[in-house]
Amino acid sequence: MNAKQRRNLIRIIIAAALLIGLNFVDVSGVARFVLYLVPYLVVGYDIVLKAFHGLKNRRPLDESLLMTIATLGAFALAIHDDGDYTEAIAVMLFYQIGEWFQSYAIGRSRKNISELMDIRPDYANVETDDGLEQVDPDDVEVGTVIIVQPGEKVPIDGVIVEGTSTLNTVALTGESLPREVSIGAEVISGCINLSGVLKVRTTKEFGESTASKILELVEDASSRKSRSEDFIAKFARIYTPAVVGCAVALAIVPSIIFGGWETWLYRALIFLVISCPCALVISIPLSFFAGIGGASRAGILIKGSNFLETLSKVKTVVLDKTGTLTQGSFEVEAVHSKNLNFDEEKLLHLAAHVERYSTHPIANSLRKAYPNERDDCTIEAVEEISGRGIRATINGQVVSVGNEKFMDEVGAIWKACYKVGTIIHVAVDGEYAGHVVIADKIKPHAKEAVEALGAENVFMLTGDSDKIASKVADELGIKNYRSELLPADKVAEFEKILSTSSSKVAFVGDGINDAPVLSRADVGIAMGALGSDAAIEAADVVLMDDDPRKISKAIRIARKCLGIVKQNIVFAIGVKVLCLILGAIGLANMWAAIFADVGVMILAVLNSIRSLILPK
Repeated sequence: MNAKQRRNLIRIIIAAALLIGLNFVDVSGVARFVLYLVPYLVVGYDIVLKAFHGLKNRRPLDESLLMTIATLGAFALAIHDDGDYTEAIAVMLFYQIGEWFQSYAIGRSRKNISELMDIRPDYANVETDDGLEQVDPDDVEVGTVIIVQPGEKVPIDGVIVEGTSTLNTVALTGESLPREVSIGAEVISGCINLSGVLKVRTTKEFGESTASKILELVEDASSRKSRSEDFIAKFARIYTPAVVGCAVALAIVPSIIFGGWETWLYRALIFLVISCPCALVISIPLSFFAGIGGASRAGILIKGSNFLETLSKVKTVVLDKTGTLTQGSFEVEAVHSKNLNFDEEKLLHLAAHVERYSTHPIANSLRKAYPNERDDCTIEAVEEISGRGIRATINGQVVSVGNEKFMDEVGAIWKACYKVGTIIHVAVDGEYAGHVVIADKIKPHAKEAVEALGAENVFMLTGDSDKIASKVADELGIKNYRSELLPADKVAEFEKILSTSSSKVAFVGDGINDAPVLSRADVGIAMGALGSDAAIEAADVVLMDDDPRKISKAIRIARKCLGIVKQNIVFAIGVKVLCLILGAIGLANMWAAIFADVGVMILAVLNSIRSLILPK
C-alpha cells in the first residue's frame, strides 16, 4: 500500500467514524448541516474539486461531476426538509471505498508485474587497477569484460570468458529450474547468478540488451488497447452526457406534468448516482492489465490488450517445425561403420577432426559428440567444397566428409542408411568408411503440446525434407503438414490456411527466419525467444523459453481474461439498467443507487483480479 492509498484509507475511516458518531448527536438546523458537512468534505473534497476543474477545463461529463451533483443535490433536499444527510455522505463514502479498491487492485497488478519483471540491473562491475568498480550499465561499451558475482543480476548480454555457475532465469522464463553455464555460453541480462563468479564479455549495449527490450515491451503493452477497451471508452463518452440529459429531463418534465418537484428531483439524483459507469471504465482495462501481468509471470509476454483479445479467439495454430517442435540443434543419433578398418569411435573421431574449423551446425554436433581435440592427430590441408562437404589430411590420410555427391566424386561406393535424418558419409583415401546420422531431436513436451492444442487444429510447416517432416508429424500426431517449403512457399501455404479458417489463426515460429509469416498471422507467437531481438520485434506474443506447452497456456490465459471482461460487462450493464428503471419509477432509493454504482464497481474490480491467477 502506497502513501496515497494510506491517506485515502485514513480519510475513509475518519469520515465513517464521524458519520456513525453523528447518529448519536441530537442537533438541528444550521448546526446539524455544519456537523454533517465535515465528514462529507473529509471524504469527498477531492471529488468535488475534480468536478469543478472539469467544468473549468470544459471536460465536465465524468463520474466526479455525477457524484458531486448527486451528493450536493441530496444535501440540498435534506436542508429543505431538515432531514437526513446520511444518504449524501454515504454515497460519497462508498464511492471513495470503491475508488480505493480500484487503486489497491491496480497497485497489486503493477506490483506483480514489477516483481516478476524486476530484471533491470542497477550497476555493472568493471575490473580496474583499484579492484572492482560499479558503473552505470549504460556506460559499458560493447566488448568490455564485466564481473558478475554470486547473487547479482547479469546487467548486459554477453559471452562467458571465465568461470562456471548456475543462473536463475525465472523472471524471464517463468521456469524455476536453474540453468548451468560455463565458458563460451551466452548469458542474457536479467538472469541472477546463483553460484560462481563469472567474467562476461559484453556483446550488446545496455539499451539493446534483453532486459531493456523486455521492460520496454511490458511498459508499452498498456498503450495497445483492445476492441473491448475502445468500445468502453467510446461508450462512456456517449453514455455520460446521455444520462445527465435523462436525469435533467426526469427532474423537470414529470414535475411539470404531475407536480411534486422534490420527489422527481430526488429520483433524478438517484438516477445520476446509479448511472456512473465506474464499473465498466475501471474493471475492463484492469482485467486486461491483470491478464498481461499474470501471463508475464509464466514467461509469456503479450505486447498489448489487443493481442490478448485476438489470442482468445484463436482456434487454428500453425507451427514451424525447427526450434518450435524440435530442439533446433543437431545431435549425433547413430554412427554406422561400413569398413572393418574403422570402428564407430574411429569413424566419429575422423569426422569430428575434419569438421573442427567449420561453423556449420552439423560440424558443431560432430565436435560435441567427439570433444577430444587434443590428441596426437595432425590435421592439414583443410578444404571446404561448397554443396558437397569438407576434405582434410589427417596423419597422412585424406579424409572426405560430406554428402552422397561428394562420395561419388571421390570414388567411394557409399551405402544408404535406414534411419531418418541428415546422413554424413565418410571416406578415407577414396575408400568408404561409413556414415554418421545427425538428427534434430523432438522437444520433450511437444506431443503433449499438440494434444493440448487439439491435433485437428494444428498445422506444421517446414523447409525440411518430406521424409523428416513425415517422421516428426507421425510421432506428434499432426495430420496436417507441408514440407520442403522455401520462405516464400511458407507464406503462400499460410495464406491458404488463413483464407480457409473460420477463426483467428496463430503462427508459432522462432522469430528470426519466420518473420514474414509471424507478421502475416492474426497473432504471431515467437517460441523460445530468450535473448532473440528478432523474435521480440517480430512477434505479438513472446514465449521466453522453449516449452511448446506454453502455446496452449497463453491461449487459456487469454480466454480466461476475456471471459472475465464479458462477465463484468454483462453484470455491470445489467445491474445498471435494472436500477436505472427502478430509480426512475421510484422503486429504488439512494442506498440501491450506492449498490448499483459502488457495489457493482467493487465486485467487478475483484472479479478482474482473477485474471492474475493462472489457469492450469
